Amino acid sequence: MKNFQKIPYLIFLSIIVLVFSCNQSNGPKNPKETILEGATTILVDETLKPIIEDQIEVFESLYKAKIILDAKSETEVVQSLVKDSAGIAILTRTLTTEEAKIFEAKKITPKVTKFAIDAIAFISNSKNKDTLIALQDVIHFMQGKSNNNIKGLVFDNPNSSTVRYMNDLAGLKTIPENGIFSFKTNEEVLKFVSENQGMIGVIGVNWISQPSALSKDYLKNINVLSVKGTTKDGFFAPSQNNIAEGKYPLARDLYIINCQGFSGLGMGFASFVAGDKGQRIILKSGLLPIRMPGRNFIIKKEIEKK
Repeated sequence: MKNFQKIPYLIFLSIIVLVFSCNQSNGPKNPKETILEGATTILVDETLKPIIEDQIEVFESLYKAKIILDAKSETEVVQSLVKDSAGIAILTRTLTTEEAKIFEAKKITPKVTKFAIDAIAFISNSKNKDTLIALQDVIHFMQGKSNNNIKGLVFDNPNSSTVRYMNDLAGLKTIPENGIFSFKTNEEVLKFVSENQGMIGVIGVNWISQPSALSKDYLKNINVLSVKGTTKDGFFAPSQNNIAEGKYPLARDLYIINCQGFSGLGMGFASFVAGDKGQRIILKSGLLPIRMPGRNFIIKKEIEKK
């Protein structure tokens, strides 16, 4: 009799456990995310990885946030973004009309924040004494025209933003096969050029201004080339000042594209990077901030007597 009385109770307990388990499985898998708290993943163009690592480090130190940085080629970043692998991406371009329509169908309006200007840099082996290069010569080489000064062009990845940028300049739809080499990362480009004369590397300038510990060793055997544009005279290095004055011909804008569709860390991180602290990090990195951070001056009414 006692065992029989226990049966309804056991059935009731089993139902409670089952319902609780279902609610758990259907509920959010991650902790609650707000603009300054929680966890998320940010996709980033691999050419921009160093500066975004710096931004994330400071952001996480100020707020209860955990950001996973997923660095890929530009093509891979966009593919992951539209497939909902992550709702935040950092790119050197905005979304195309076709890409934007994908989010419109999902009733999501991407929020785009322009936060800096960087550049594409040409590098060569330090044993090459010539540190000047004409952009037109590089374009001609990509178009299949011979050039005695260039043995080959070295890119980070066939799907990278640097390849797309140079293809656009050369009027090409795909990367040429002859004389063009590609790896997976900018770090590999630095290594290859540091070991091979005559090769011209094409990388994001951030990898020069903020090299990793390993990259610093490669930079000892590398020259950063000054470039002559196709419409202006003079050769200019990819310095912060030359980018600001519009002299360097290979500058490009940087964007945070937030497609989360809610007020999450994408909004908070974009506001931080575009704000005073984030823009100071940009300035210190050697890139050009969109908004010049303010400077505070302390004016003393009287000169202290010693």
